[in-house]
Amino acid sequence: MAKILITSALPYINGVKHLGNLAGSMLPADVYARAMRLMGHDVLYICATDEHGTPAELAAQAAGMKVAEYCEKMHIAQKGAGAQFKLSYDYFGRSSAPSNHALTQHFAHVLEENGLIEERVSQQVYSNADGRFLPDRYVEGTCPNCGFEKARGDQCDNCGKLLDPVDLIDPYSAVSGSKDVEVRDTNHLYLKQSALSDDLRKWVNAAQGWPPLASSIALKWLDEGLRDRSITRDLSWGIPVTDKDGSVREGFEGKVFYVWFDAPIEYIAATQDWAAETDADWESWWLTDKGADDVQYVQFMGKDNVAFHTLSFPTTIIGQNPKKMGEPWKLVDQLKAFNWVTWYGGKFSTSEKRGVFMDQALDIAPSDYWRWHLIANAPESSDTAFTWEEFQASVNSDLANVLGNFVNRITKYCVGKFEGKVPEGGEDGEAEAWLIKELQTRLPQLVSHYEAREFRKAMAETRAIWAAGNEYLTQAAPWTHYKTDVDQAAVGVRAGLNLVALFGIIAQPIIPDAAEKILDAMNIPPANRTWNFGKHDDIAKLINALPIGHAINAPDVLFTKIEDPDIELWTERFGGGQ
Repeated sequence: MAKILITSALPYINGVKHLGNLAGSMLPADVYARAMRLMGHDVLYICATDEHGTPAELAAQAAGMKVAEYCEKMHIAQKGAGAQFKLSYDYFGRSSAPSNHALTQHFAHVLEENGLIEERVSQQVYSNADGRFLPDRYVEGTCPNCGFEKARGDQCDNCGKLLDPVDLIDPYSAVSGSKDVEVRDTNHLYLKQSALSDDLRKWVNAAQGWPPLASSIALKWLDEGLRDRSITRDLSWGIPVTDKDGSVREGFEGKVFYVWFDAPIEYIAATQDWAAETDADWESWWLTDKGADDVQYVQFMGKDNVAFHTLSFPTTIIGQNPKKMGEPWKLVDQLKAFNWVTWYGGKFSTSEKRGVFMDQALDIAPSDYWRWHLIANAPESSDTAFTWEEFQASVNSDLANVLGNFVNRITKYCVGKFEGKVPEGGEDGEAEAWLIKELQTRLPQLVSHYEAREFRKAMAETRAIWAAGNEYLTQAAPWTHYKTDVDQAAVGVRAGLNLVALFGIIAQPIIPDAAEKILDAMNIPPANRTWNFGKHDDIAKLINALPIGHAINAPDVLFTKIEDPDIELWTERFGGGQ
């Protein structure tokens, strides 16, 4: 049994998240967490709302609310949306929590003591119309890298390049729209990432289990020369910059820590909050001298978050004790980065309300439908385009036809012909031998894909196992044999029912609602819903695992097909199509 710590990139607070956010971090982290729990591992899945920074202030302003009230409201909304999508967080915290304030300030003090934070005079955009300095996302303009005309001051959404507001061409205030801006001197704290460049490069090069997308982004930034980053901003909402005695640092009144400095620290702070609520031990997950050396730490995120998680946050962690490469704090072991799910030629966008959002998605289809489609088409090797037609085909073919049809026809047949009980009689033959051989090959492969966090491969293998069940029924043909040899029919029904139980078990990480319906109908006790088939070689036992006479039920139709009029209606409502 392994001890696995899982974090997914914190969803930003400025609205319920869209399907691209879900597919790029939270959903694969959940599927992985569920699979690892079923295999018997000790799993802790931590996430939280990311509540600081300019967009929070802008969103609150647009909503006519105080920032704290707005963040409270949206935290509840995002937590609720996650619950409806069956995201199995062990704890879903808030970056505005007191624990994160205290830990962020502590980390900053230690970094400064270790010579890795220094105060510098920097240039920043000042808006004469607004009468204030404009941090990051309060400034928009043309990207100097790709020419995108709506780049933000911290990052270009078009090319993904990290920016500084003073780099923008033709900058203007995102608050008032005024172009009456100028660059002025102001004091800020800088994280000296460049001082740890060599250590970071060694760490990245030594990393195992990272997809090329993650390591290539990190090495690109290192190859270009790692720049020191400002970790404070001129904002009123956020974590204050303090001295060790807790008083506001002189000259930093009206300044707070940069959201990308405090947000990853919330992974640790949220674990502390989880431990406080559950009377658990958080230190064994995060401190290497308290047992975290034995923890496998896995992060999930979209590609636009990779630079911060492979460079800035590790600098913070390593910088707590640079001579020992980051001890006693735990560094990430595996970093799973995803490309983007695109929406008809462009990006999903929370700020521009572009695409389908989690709360809207559940208005039109059950969460299982979305979970299956998004994880089966996970943007692992490249960006993946979402279309209504592919969503329809994925649900109808994979869920309704392959899995749903198999479960419904064999359970209904058992209820009709064998009184809803696992029948006795007959002996396994050629069809069963073929089935055992298929499972002996495919089930270990499925486990291997999950352990490697290869989600498309895991879903393809899952579908292939479901399809093998349909092929088996074609070969065994219990309804044909029933006319002349009831015992032979019983063999097919018995194996088919055991396959139903198996299919429900392997469906649990992906489509938990349907899996529960299947396993409830099969009267499988919760204690027997684990992946013990990954731990022994006698796969043959799986098709005869249910005791003779075990009572089962035929579940209601598991998946309702998506029809063409549905697609037409959703296209009209949300856009898309030609």
